[in-house]
Amino acid sequence: MRSDVEDLMPRLLPIETANKTEALRLNEGAPRNPQEYLRQVQLEASLCPEVVVAQIDPMKLRKAQTVNASVSGCQAAPEGLSPSLGWQRQQVANFSDVRQSIAKHRRHWSTQTLDENVVMPKLSDEEGWKTFCLGETVYKATAASGTHLEPSSALDYSKMGFPPFLSIVSRLNQTTVLALLEILVGWFEEAELVPQLGRWLYALLACLEKPLIPEAHSIIRQLARRCGQLRTTLPSQEDTRLPALNLLICLVARYFEQNDLADQHE
Repeated sequence: MRSDVEDLMPRLLPIETANKTEALRLNEGAPRNPQEYLRQVQLEASLCPEVVVAQIDPMKLRKAQTVNASVSGCQAAPEGLSPSLGWQRQQVANFSDVRQSIAKHRRHWSTQTLDENVVMPKLSDEEGWKTFCLGETVYKATAASGTHLEPSSALDYSKMGFPPFLSIVSRLNQTTVLALLEILVGWFEEAELVPQLGRWLYALLACLEKPLIPEAHSIIRQLARRCGQLRTTLPSQEDTRLPALNLLICLVARYFEQNDLADQHE
């Protein structure tokens, strides 16, 4: 077989085959010149099997994590609720500026001292992150009754949720950004868009690095589809949630290039 391959693919560097004595010497030490190096490579190649079969454990394949990226698009916006193309372009430009600013000043903000009451949850603490970002007033009331209470006027972040301060988001690595996006988007699937959630979703998207990995594609598409679904339930274009929903759809579709999700200008 090896001669057949050589007939089809002639050698670019023809080297004489080493005899047994020379092969033994080549195995004993480093090559002393280019010719010996090429002969050593030739010798090693001759010892490789023609065909190699990988031994795969079927049990490991069953346990392997898979990513299901849905290709379904957003629901079309009701008449009068779709943003103009000019508005979408302006939001993408503004968002790009925000991302560049965060990247430029990330090191500075990550070194700033946090207040004593800012205790960031561990990565695996989903409930802790929901409370941290949304606040007890929104998250725990929603989980208990399906409705949320209005935040109190007092500046109590444990109740209101911590805003995505630069000193906080600059400390999040990409693993945490993606995990937190998944947690909040999962919560959003069964809840309304509240200001605390909107601020965090925007901030996390601003920290999400490109090119996106498959998991990130799936999560942001899920976010855009949920926004599109919720938008179809709005009573009118005067609803205060409309700009935020349009903005999130716009960023996912236009900035992160999920073009099939984009609102088409009227």
